[in-house]
Amino acid sequence: EETLQATELVACSWCVFSSPDVFALTAGFRRSMRLCRRKARINQQSCYTRCPSSCYSSLAVPYEEVVRYQRHPTDRNRLIILVGPAGVGVNELRRRLITSNPREFQSAIPHTTRVQKSYEMNGREYHYVSKETFENMVYSHRMLEYGEYKGYLYGTSIDAVRTVLDEGKICVIDLEPQ
Repeated sequence: EETLQATELVACSWCVFSSPDVFALTAGFRRSMRLCRRKARINQQSCYTRCPSSCYSSLAVPYEEVVRYQRHPTDRNRLIILVGPAGVGVNELRRRLITSNPREFQSAIPHTTRVQKSYEMNGREYHYVSKETFENMVYSHRMLEYGEYKGYLYGTSIDAVRTVLDEGKICVIDLEPQ
């Protein structure tokens, strides 16, 4: 059966069981899980012999209870990062969130190395910088996220996020997991 009971879920940071009766979860990304499965098949050892004693018997909860975050008035606003692959609507979700309450939510203005178009203003759509300046920001760890698209660099600086947070708003950015 594809349905698993909570007691059938076993957490193990060393391997993933290949038994059809037991399904193990590992911390990390899918790549880590694939590598772990491959190692488990190669070694042909049970997880019990490779894991620390408490690891084998610990049960993983299939869900975690979530409660609504209640911000204390003296706490600073937080950054919200929406992550998803292209085409799933992350950008639309960010846009709707900001449109629904512009006094509370705002997006950080990203940086780019592409040429500014005639109808664009520096500091409104993007912060237009040279490739050298952008790379210096990356090397000095001043970029929260960055990437390349069609030969140009794009990214969000820590300063751009702080600017939004210093205005007393919640900063919302969207990212593609690449």
